[in-house]
Amino acid sequence: MGITWRKGAWPAAPLALALLTVTGCDSAPDARAEPTVGPSTAVARVCAKPAAGPAKAPAGAVPVDPAVVGDLAAKTRGHPPRTTFWLRPGTHRLAPGRYAQVVPKRGNRYLGAPGAVLDGRKKNQYAFGGGARDVTIRHLTVQRFQAPPDEGVVNHDSADGWVVEHATIQHNSGAGLMAGARQRVRASCLRGNGQYGMNAYKDDGPLTDLVVEGNEITGNNTDDWERRRKGCGCTGGVKFWAVDGADVRGNWVHDNRGAGLWADTNNNDFRIEDNVLEANDGAALIYETSYNAVIRKNTIRRNNWVEGRRYADRGDTFPFATVYLSESGGEPRVKARTDKIEIYRNVLEDNWSGITLWENADRFCNSPANTSTGDCTLLVRDTDRCARPAIATAPLYDDCRWRTQRVDIHGNRFVLDTSVVRCTAKCDRMAVLANYGTYPDWSPYQGRRVAEAITHKQHNRWHDNVYLGPWKFVAHDPSRVLDFGQWQSAPYEQDAGSTLDVRAGG
Repeated sequence: MGITWRKGAWPAAPLALALLTVTGCDSAPDARAEPTVGPSTAVARVCAKPAAGPAKAPAGAVPVDPAVVGDLAAKTRGHPPRTTFWLRPGTHRLAPGRYAQVVPKRGNRYLGAPGAVLDGRKKNQYAFGGGARDVTIRHLTVQRFQAPPDEGVVNHDSADGWVVEHATIQHNSGAGLMAGARQRVRASCLRGNGQYGMNAYKDDGPLTDLVVEGNEITGNNTDDWERRRKGCGCTGGVKFWAVDGADVRGNWVHDNRGAGLWADTNNNDFRIEDNVLEANDGAALIYETSYNAVIRKNTIRRNNWVEGRRYADRGDTFPFATVYLSESGGEPRVKARTDKIEIYRNVLEDNWSGITLWENADRFCNSPANTSTGDCTLLVRDTDRCARPAIATAPLYDDCRWRTQRVDIHGNRFVLDTSVVRCTAKCDRMAVLANYGTYPDWSPYQGRRVAEAITHKQHNRWHDNVYLGPWKFVAHDPSRVLDFGQWQSAPYEQDAGSTLDVRAGG
């Protein structure tokens, strides 16, 4: 697949430079400071107590015997499409070859009995592959497969229409799960996989209409790929790539090494709502070089302590945040359920910083700084058009770069207790900024043009928020650190209708 780190996400010295109900409003009782409606979030604690599958074979189902090595793959080959297979209790094994995976036929259903486990024994690369559509996997544990980096164990070939429910996909290399169009992933445990819990990437596209609902996504990237491939951008709980239409709701995304959720390059039309995102080493959410999203009613707490602190300790002044929008914004010309990015009614509590809106002035189609190599915006189909002299004039001047624009941040509650985060500086910032454009030499975006645009001209707006704790604000570039009064005053005029209580955070 060859997905690589898109460096636009964390610029180094900015280039010039059972349900568990959780609420996030319990640490600051000041009723005057509350948003009118806070998040009411229920997430499934599915890893600790997964729902049990059928104890007896359903009518017409083909039983699969764990005592017979390769029985599941053999019976799949020997039966027609739309067959239901019932895996008896016990540990099921495939033949010992690397490519001995199950290749379902269209409409096949795989149901695990209580205690049914499909174990790759660190010998098989994949569990389920092939291009068959509308396959269902329920109540099955899939573990210890050895997929290569950027590849997945379940639905390895990103076939369309799969349903994965009440499954446990754990302790695999690579990604536990890939995604195809119309895929549904519900009430499943994606735990302790070497790279991602899920990699929503489809090589031959399009990947549309994805639902990720009620899952527990925890402890992924055990192989620490950012250290093995420095700057690869290939880690976290879930990675989305060029997904058009996704509902990500009611998930508990926690304790992943790296980001919790990461949408990277030409995603569009996301609704990220009613999730609990907590204690991820990096950002809770990265939305990068993508379009049109609603991010609402999420509880976001104790994220980015590891990565934020690491950069601060190195002396980096960039405002590394827990919700990070990098070259992403609303675009009415790209069809979606919204024409902006709206972030509202979330509670962010004791994270390393808050929300950063960033634009890399040197990142655009055909630029060497475009680490989404070979990709261009959704507004330009012929990448070769983004070249001089045409790129310096309308419409290509705007259309050849991903722009952080039309972002509306309102009705959120931002709580920071520095004694909880254990920090004294650089963990307390909201930001809207860009770097000073420098290259390539034919770039029409050199100088402060992009910084001026993202700060003043692209309709990025904070308003009607509540801040509890010692928050600071960064505008235009990392050197402009503002207090609340400066942030609200000209020329920035942000956070109209918002309140700040410095002493209420802890």
